[in-house]
Amino acid sequence: MIALQGKSPKILVVGDLMIDHYLWGSCERISPEAPVQVVNVKSESSVLGGAGNVIHNLRALGAQVDVISVIGGCEISDELKNLLDTINVDTQHLITQQDRITSKKSRIIAAHQQVVRYDRESTDTINSESQKSILASFEKIIANYDTVLLSDYGKGVLTGKLTQLLITIANKNNKKVLVDPKGLDYAKYKGAFLLTPNKKEASEATQVNIKDDVSLKQAITQLKTRCNLSVSLITLSEQGVAIYDDNLRTHPTVAREVFDVTGAGDTVLASLGFALACDYDIDNAVEFANLAAGVVVGKIGSATATLNEIIEYESSLNKSSSDTHIKTLGEITTLSDELKARDKKIVFTNGCFDILHAGHVRYLETAKSYGDVLILGLNSDRSVTALKGENRPINLELDRAYILAALEAVDYVVVFNEDTPYELIKAIQPHILVKGGDYEDKEVAGQDIADELKLVQFVDGKSTTKTIEKIQKSH
Repeated sequence: MIALQGKSPKILVVGDLMIDHYLWGSCERISPEAPVQVVNVKSESSVLGGAGNVIHNLRALGAQVDVISVIGGCEISDELKNLLDTINVDTQHLITQQDRITSKKSRIIAAHQQVVRYDRESTDTINSESQKSILASFEKIIANYDTVLLSDYGKGVLTGKLTQLLITIANKNNKKVLVDPKGLDYAKYKGAFLLTPNKKEASEATQVNIKDDVSLKQAITQLKTRCNLSVSLITLSEQGVAIYDDNLRTHPTVAREVFDVTGAGDTVLASLGFALACDYDIDNAVEFANLAAGVVVGKIGSATATLNEIIEYESSLNKSSSDTHIKTLGEITTLSDELKARDKKIVFTNGCFDILHAGHVRYLETAKSYGDVLILGLNSDRSVTALKGENRPINLELDRAYILAALEAVDYVVVFNEDTPYELIKAIQPHILVKGGDYEDKEVAGQDIADELKLVQFVDGKSTTKTIEKIQKSH
């Protein structure tokens, strides 16, 4: 379903920026001073939260992102700017209001469980000068973007009047506005393309107790009418996402295991905005957002999902085609770096695999057993001919690649045109290099690059050459 690789839409985010701060530790005793846990903090980390997490998710997907917001005259603001700088997001449209404190939420985590959270922040409405500055920046740059996302955390940036003016300006410029709403008064979002409330938020905003399909339709249509939305949408947690434009339908969730729902709403907003900016229709955009959310809820803390993670996740749900496992050199280079960042052990092997047989499959299964991800370098038609002669290959490279990509043991296939896969191995930098047992005491291309070389014995009596000879004899 996913065909978004290489897409880089320009998206503008306006909303409440914050920092999610984590103190990671372990707990082995109760305090003698009070009935509370004593957490021995081992490490700490800070990531972008609120509208910042929306931005981080968009950058992880490959979008070009700019942000307009108000920050305080405090040290937290400097930390926030540094976090934005690390993901290459410009901070020129951030407005400093000296009397404010930028939001920072600190969570103490022990054994993957949140023990306590404490916040430092300002939540009062930004002043009129800050609102004027936001409008001036927005009007000046709005034409440069494909989509606008409003991330409202109720911290005072998106006031009622300001929000309405932003939506009006965006609509005049034919830009879709997607909003993650907050509070009970959704009138401030009137005219947006869509909102992304969850079931609880939608129930509170409409005063409809959503308990079945009838009440769901009542609430979702009320939101569409009252807020003059192009599409009305309600996220339903484990039940999926409900959509209403001309008719009501629900896309089921695809999460396998939920560790932490922190930031899942940010991921839904970001992935919907990304997909719609890439001209997906609303149903395909929601399916994509469901997959992205399925990735992030399987992680601890505010998290992001890259396109490669989403494709891998879709594949694990048996919803992807073999095509998605066939990569270019550029794609596999980026993917390899990402896999290593996730502590995955990469195994590489290569070959012609002209007529696939049981020996090939067993060889690949053994290769995969040495690590987490198996990347297969496939000789192009030209290189097969150079190695095997004018009558080979029997099957063209795209057919061979498609069949190999369908195997459970093979994670990714990359076609290379050179006589050896040395340049491909140099790009991937695998942990393990695997070759056939016939390379015993021989030089193997790329063994100076990989951490380790492993040789796998072939299955007796199984070879492409023997298969071809048998076919020829039968004629």
